[in-house]
Amino acid sequence: MGIPEFDETHKILFASAEVVPFAKTGGLADVAGSLPKALATYGNDVRIVMPRYSRIEAKRTIADFPVQVGSRKATAIVREGDIEARMDGTIRKVPVYFIDNYHYFDRDHIYGYWDEAERFAFFSRAVLEMIKVLGFRPDVIHCNDWQTGPIPLLLKEQYQQDPFYRGIATVFTIHNLRYQGNFPKESLNLLGLGDEYFQPGKLEFYGSMSFMKAGLVWSDVLNTVSRTYANEIQHPEYGERFEGILQQRSHDLYGICNGINIHEYNPATDPRITHNFTVDELEGKRRNKLELQREMGLPQLDVPLLGLVSRLVDQKGLDLIEGIAEELMQRQLQLVILGTGDGHYEDMFRDLRNKYPDKIGVEIGFNVTLAQRIYAGCDMFLMPSAFEPCGLGQLISLRYGTIPIVRATGGLQDTVIDYDPNTGSGNGFSFTNYEPHALLEAIERALYLFENQRAWHSLIQKAMKEDHSWNRSAAEYMGLYKNALAHHLAVLTA
Repeated sequence: MGIPEFDETHKILFASAEVVPFAKTGGLADVAGSLPKALATYGNDVRIVMPRYSRIEAKRTIADFPVQVGSRKATAIVREGDIEARMDGTIRKVPVYFIDNYHYFDRDHIYGYWDEAERFAFFSRAVLEMIKVLGFRPDVIHCNDWQTGPIPLLLKEQYQQDPFYRGIATVFTIHNLRYQGNFPKESLNLLGLGDEYFQPGKLEFYGSMSFMKAGLVWSDVLNTVSRTYANEIQHPEYGERFEGILQQRSHDLYGICNGINIHEYNPATDPRITHNFTVDELEGKRRNKLELQREMGLPQLDVPLLGLVSRLVDQKGLDLIEGIAEELMQRQLQLVILGTGDGHYEDMFRDLRNKYPDKIGVEIGFNVTLAQRIYAGCDMFLMPSAFEPCGLGQLISLRYGTIPIVRATGGLQDTVIDYDPNTGSGNGFSFTNYEPHALLEAIERALYLFENQRAWHSLIQKAMKEDHSWNRSAAEYMGLYKNALAHHLAVLTA
């Protein structure tokens, strides 16, 4: 469905388990640290709430209160910090509330514990209790992924009779449907819910109770992070067994592409790259390539340099690269890899580096500075994903004039348009079939165009001029909030 134009600002509480720069495991944190800033610059009163993990330095304490979790009460301590939103020379502070509890969050990692259901049941209820304690009544609570899925459920089933909460709408964003928060039936008790909620129309999900399902069923409107992914998840191939619910709620399901922070990702000012450059002065990009080759132990040759910055997991299409690796190494090119993940793929890239030390550079791990140098110094960027709800890598690479080669799925399909040599239209190279030689064919088309330096230079400039900032996406989210409030009002008055 289309997003309507907005004509008013809102009070928005953005709830997320991770937020840049405080805690990050994936793209959710980037969104949670960027979208609220863009919303604030549009005049909204937007605030963020997240858990305070042990790695986050202590903040000013502003409140504490008891939170019911099953049969026991736990104390929530609210601490306050902020992040800065900048637009056209104006700086605004976006408040960030940290829900602190030593028992649940003072741990080495964000996720991966036996009591995940209890931790995020506590967090979800603490969010709702917090807004009343602080006297901040948002128009919309924007929930993100399964960790916040119980918030719309609790709001409607347990808090709606309180006049303070009546009229608060909810938006639930799916960042990756594969991660669902499914737990044993007994976890219902953590939310203060009885067995009547353990049925297919409510929280039961293939023998478990699902926090993701709570968000999908009880939120006023749903959205995900690209239009194509919103369509894909309504079908079995991508629906992760939720396609039936998403088909039922298709009229409430929207797709809005993520953006990037164009101040952080700016080749003209980025301090992490060795040479800054602009769309009109690309010499710095050539020099970044030479420095990247040196840093990765590769000969400084004038051949196409391809980059991959990724979690090394099946989702990212690495089996396709594995299927053509030997053929790829026979081409006149170089490849640099940065990432960590599945041991099989880590070993695969190490073995390739050892066999072709003049053609492939590999760093296993994650290095933010090196990632930026790959985005800035490569000629082409690989994202052959099996599925990709939105993807940020292709947006960053476009910003730095590094041409993406992607599989046409999810947000990759929405943001990378296949280059047409007859018209010069398009901003990258894409393929549809999930098959190794489909990827190879797309790479070869890019290599062929690279030989025509005039056409390649034009493609770089086109890519760098595109607008993938959060400003456009934030405007669409404001329309989405308007829809959520209208939906909520219709339900209240029905």
